[in-house]
Amino acid sequence: MKTWITDFMEQFGYIGIFLMLALENIFPPIPSEVILPFGGFMTTTSDLTIPGVLIASTLGSLVGAVILYWIGRMLDVSRLEKIVDRWGGIIRIKKSDIRKADAWFDKYGYWTVLFCRMIPLVRSLISIPAGMSGMKFGLFMLFTTIGTLGWNVLLVLLGAALGESWEDIAVYMDAYSNVVYVLIAAALVLFGFLYFRKRQRDAKTANNAE
Repeated sequence: MKTWITDFMEQFGYIGIFLMLALENIFPPIPSEVILPFGGFMTTTSDLTIPGVLIASTLGSLVGAVILYWIGRMLDVSRLEKIVDRWGGIIRIKKSDIRKADAWFDKYGYWTVLFCRMIPLVRSLISIPAGMSGMKFGLFMLFTTIGTLGWNVLLVLLGAALGESWEDIAVYMDAYSNVVYVLIAAALVLFGFLYFRKRQRDAKTANNAE
């Protein structure tokens, strides 16, 4: 995949960078950790400039984020509640759980979007819950732009600074990504454990009350 990405970027320049970053946001397995450093490296071997690469990459990322945001808007809380009405007994989720999660995102969502834009994998997917929660589009774009620009600047400048050794960045970013994935998996396991434990306590309390 790396060879295909770099060949595409070399052939189409700024447009290639724009399309790769838009696609990366919609299809997370395409790694920005390759696209951005290579874009930085290209500024040392072609007519591409660092500001141009940053503009193209940031615009591409924002287009992808907007698409996922509007997908999230189509999967709003009311639709989730209908799913819970039908399948909640099987997946052990209640409407109140959906409302609590939505309220939490309403309170902390903007900062979550900002910081998650700098975390591999999550940086793309965070746009969906932002849309689902009905986050104001203008503020979503503001925090997404800030987080995206910070991520892009870091990797593009590193790629330009390292030159032909730009691929070394991917090695370190892979290690960073693996640590993040382990932490996310551990957090999900812990959340699931605490959630079902709470459900068991609530059920036991309800039975005792009867």
